[in-house]
Amino acid sequence: MHEKVLMKGNEAVGEAAIIAGCRHYFGYPITPQNEIAAYMSKRMPQVGGVFLQAESEIGAIHMVYGAAACGKRTMTTSSSPGISLKVEGISYLVGCDLPAVIMNIQRAGPGLGGIQPSQADYNMATKAMGHGDLRVLTVAPHTIQEIADLTMDAFDLADKYRTPVMILSDGVLGQMMEPVEFKPRPVPEMDYSWACTTTGGKRERNILNSMYLVPEEFDQLNRDRFKKYDEIIKNEVRSESYKMEGAEIVLVAYGACARVSKNVVDEARSKGIKAGLIRPISLWPFPNAVLKEAAKTAKAFLSVEMSMGQMINDVRLAIECSHPVSFVGRTGGLIPSLEEVLAKVEKISGEVK
Repeated sequence: MHEKVLMKGNEAVGEAAIIAGCRHYFGYPITPQNEIAAYMSKRMPQVGGVFLQAESEIGAIHMVYGAAACGKRTMTTSSSPGISLKVEGISYLVGCDLPAVIMNIQRAGPGLGGIQPSQADYNMATKAMGHGDLRVLTVAPHTIQEIADLTMDAFDLADKYRTPVMILSDGVLGQMMEPVEFKPRPVPEMDYSWACTTTGGKRERNILNSMYLVPEEFDQLNRDRFKKYDEIIKNEVRSESYKMEGAEIVLVAYGACARVSKNVVDEARSKGIKAGLIRPISLWPFPNAVLKEAAKTAKAFLSVEMSMGQMINDVRLAIECSHPVSFVGRTGGLIPSLEEVLAKVEKISGEVK
């Protein structure tokens, strides 16, 4: 048993990345994720790694592009406006099939908004993470332990599928502290023969490029990339079901909102209301099959979010609009309270009886 240490979520990101073999970190300051960069600036020199504060978010993501092209485990972190600036570079990473890890400690928006927590980047992460036909594998932790575990997983997934992986967290998880256990994890041997590394004359040089001027070739390349996405959908869907036995009202929540929702389910059950929670861990691919199965016995669904309802349509699509999907959400940096979510559950319970 490894010793647990009390750590802030943002610091756990950094240590987990180092354990996963990340030795190249590029970032730019923005609240509420600055502790990640501060931690990496201290730890990277200790492990023979590179920490570089870029001149901008745009500079940082293109430094990630360069390191990834050389077959190095690399990452960047930011908060919502900073991720918006990185989006073009993320599209270039996808266009060259490069592995990288990008973490978003979400804050309220749009615009500069506020530094308080948010989940309003859901659509950007799952549907619009850059121009062109692309998807980005996106995972969402809800505890500090899960932040550490998913950070390590993200590097393996990025290398396995040669794709950027987004970890979608929020200001609550980034700033809070919990005990976390860092389990040693060997860095898997990977084939980097595609990378722009020195060859010693053993093979032809690789040129990584996202521009293709022959439409037929580019059409086939994009189709091949979507075959890879099909493999991700087949193999990498993750979710947690909490007290779903006989659940008639199903809450759907991720990240910090899932923590609130678990308490709501406990309170509802104590009042005789058959509530349960499905927590998407992979936001893309979304756990469609799990929700569709729940819809066979459930009577209603409730999406709980720190946004104006960006996940609702994914819930509706997953259950094929077979039941009503209600919504409780807060924006501007506020978190849905146990009391308001429970009141909504009680209201739905009265309506479906």
